Amino acid sequence: MDKINIRRPQPTDTKELHEFFLLVITDTFEKEGLAGLHDDQKEEWELKKHYLQWDLDSQGEKRFFWIAVDEETKNIMGTIEYGVANELIQKTIKDDLIEFPEIGTVFVHPHYQNRGIGSMLLQKMFTTLESKNVRGFCLDSGYKQAQTFWQKKLGKQNFLLEHYWSENSHHMIWKRNFPL
Repeated sequence: MDKINIRRPQPTDTKELHEFFLLVITDTFEKEGLAGLHDDQKEEWELKKHYLQWDLDSQGEKRFFWIAVDEETKNIMGTIEYGVANELIQKTIKDDLIEFPEIGTVFVHPHYQNRGIGSMLLQKMFTTLESKNVRGFCLDSGYKQAQTFWQKKLGKQNFLLEHYWSENSHHMIWKRNFPL
């Protein structure tokens, strides 16, 4: 296993993180059979760039990232962040989610997938959120491969939006309390 440093992003990481987001989004859309949805890819990329900037500008108050970096190569291997739940989660859950931030931007570089990096980042985020005394978290996923990962980690979703993206392409939302 690679030696991994999980740390907060710095302004000097911005360019590399932007490239990392684009790479992972493009790879994910391709694996999901959605490579032709260029506008959706661009929209997701722009959103992730904004989230990163919000983190850097607010010192983690508006959004809060962790990044996994390969100690040897210094390459970014993965990211995870949390912040206010997105509109779809809020509209679906219909609860006060002030104490249930959304965990998102769980991205792992295609070359480092299936090595436990996503799980390491998730555990780091759980520890972070629990240390801030939040009651729990929410998370959503529309990607089939990611949904399988989340179901293994978190169990059955709380909300299933059937045929949300297209026929047999669903969206899942989880809401969990701490401790898990």
